Parts: sequence; C-alpha cells; structure tokens
Amino acid sequence: MTRVLFVVSAADHWTLQDGTRHPTGFWAEELVEPYTVFDEAGYEITVASPGGRTPVVDQASLEPDAAGGEDRAAALKDSLEKLQPVLAGAAVLEDQRADDFDLLFTPGGHAPMEDLAVDERFGELVRHFVEAGKPVAMVCHAPAALLPAFDSGGRWLFEGYRLTAFTNIEEVQAGLADKAPWLLQDRLQEAGAVFLSADAWEPHVVSDRVLYTGQNPASSRPLAELVVAELPASSTS
Repeated sequence: MTRVLFVVSAADHWTLQDGTRHPTGFWAEELVEPYTVFDEAGYEITVASPGGRTPVVDQASLEPDAAGGEDRAAALKDSLEKLQPVLAGAAVLEDQRADDFDLLFTPGGHAPMEDLAVDERFGELVRHFVEAGKPVAMVCHAPAALLPAFDSGGRWLFEGYRLTAFTNIEEVQAGLADKAPWLLQDRLQEAGAVFLSADAWEPHVVSDRVLYTGQNPASSRPLAELVVAELPASSTS
C-alpha cells in the first residue's frame, strides 16, 4: 500500500512585519481536497505536525467568499468535522522517517510560513525524501517549507528546479503583501528556483523531477491527482 506522510503546520498565526500576529492555520481546501484524493486512491495517510500538535484551520478559508460559495463552505466544514479526530491525533513530525513512506505532502495557508519554513529538521526530512527519489508535493504557501532543505554540501536542494507557489500578485490581492515580513515568490526565486506562474487564482501545477507544486487553493485537487497519476502503486517495506 502506498503510504503518504501528510505534514500539516502547527502554527496558528503568522508574525507580520510589524511584529503583530495574523491569525492563520491550514487552508481548508488545501487539506481537504488532497486528503480526499489520496484516501480515494487507497493510500495509507499519516497526518503529522510539529510536536504532534493539533493543526488548526484558517477560519478565513471557510468564509463563503473564499471557499467558493455557501454550499462549498458548508461542505468543507463538514469534511473538517469528520477529519477532526485525525487532526487531533496527529503524529509527531520529528519522529517520522522518509524510509517509512512513499510520498510527502504539505498543504498551505500562511501557517507554514511561520514554522515549517524555518524548521531545519523538516528540511532534513525533505532531503531524505528527495535523495530516495520519493515525491514531495506542496501547494500554495506550503513550498515555503522547501526553504530549509539543503544538500550535504550546504546548497539549497531545489536550486534550478521549476516550481510554483502563491504569487506576489495573489498576496497583494489577498491584502497581506504590504504587511508580510517576506514574500514567498521572492524568497523562492532568491534561493534559486525557476518560478513559474499562471494567472492569479487559476489552477496551476508544476512538476520537476520528484517535486510537485501547486500555485494556489484551486490547484489543490489537480496537484494531488497528478501525484496519484504519476506515482506507481507501491508498498513501503
């Protein structure tokens, strides 16, 4: 059976440029849609978070305007209620090993910008997945979690990789660009990524070697479906 390590940020805020805390968490669609795709594919899913803390949803992602309407917001809330025991029982991220999984996936929301983006131990785990030739998939703000991944020589692991993530334009339109301590697109490009983007808010997925990335919430399901389509059925010993 294919095993996926589904890593969710444990942060409930994002520290802005002026030091204030912007409430956040994971983005509902970015967790629910990929989890559903992997579950329907028969994957064994292990949800893990830093310290095994229960991840929280960004409440903004459940607002009808952000979710895509009243019905869609209600459906996401219902899905999260069903997943709450899974989230509450999150495994300790620091205890997980790449050897035990076939795939690493991380949903976004601004939360990963607060913890995973500066988590050297998580960066090492990402490196182990890549060195083993196992897919790493992240959507929206989650590619921030690629930043602490370096090879044994100290070079950023994804230098020269084609990827995508939440764009500067989308951050501006979301209303947080002028308050952000840093912008994800800028940081990834400065690190050496070849950043590819589509129109704001349109689904967009990029794959390069073992790295799979999605630009925004609308890219969540297409990203997960691409990974499932390209990941051979396998079992981890």
